[in-house]
Amino acid sequence: MTITVHHGDLPANVKFSGSVAVDTETMGLNHARDRLCVVQLCGHDGDVHIVRFAPHEFDAPNLVKLFADEHVVKIFHFARFDLGAVKNYLDVLPYPVYCTKIASMLVRTYTDRHSLKELCKELLGVELNKAAQSSDWGAPDLSQDQMEYAAQDVIHLHNLREKLDAMLLREGRTGLYQACVEFLPVRVMLDLAGWESKDIFAHH
Repeated sequence: MTITVHHGDLPANVKFSGSVAVDTETMGLNHARDRLCVVQLCGHDGDVHIVRFAPHEFDAPNLVKLFADEHVVKIFHFARFDLGAVKNYLDVLPYPVYCTKIASMLVRTYTDRHSLKELCKELLGVELNKAAQSSDWGAPDLSQDQMEYAAQDVIHLHNLREKLDAMLLREGRTGLYQACVEFLPVRVMLDLAGWESKDIFAHH
């Protein structure tokens, strides 16, 4: 695995075929307040590309083109949050999308633990180090720990997708999963419009 850091956009010569694993790092969990700092990507070759953004500089045409490419599936864990950050700052909703958290919640009904760390531990036998999760992703330079953390959040997503797809098929929930993912852009737009903590389908 190699980790390459890019500033402001993904280079035009970096291409992904079929699918790409994606994650984001922000200054916090409030899209209206906490800016997008990092987008990390990993193809099937296992090499990680980290795109860093300076404050107020979100002109990234190559990354936007990739996110809008209907021939490349973007694999996320908890895509709802990442799509909100990307839409809010890059003005594009990635499509098509695969979400390992949605898949996990539909098939791993024997547990309430659906974090990336738990998925990697159970399905892949991999222990993730989350020490750098709550750190300053807007700092002028990323630390080695931050770069390694960013990388580990994407390098396992391709394998997790395969495991979860097999479980979805086994349990007869592939169609239900696909319907959830098709609705995801609407859920993201509801979040950004102010309904993040409201269930509009609830009785009260």
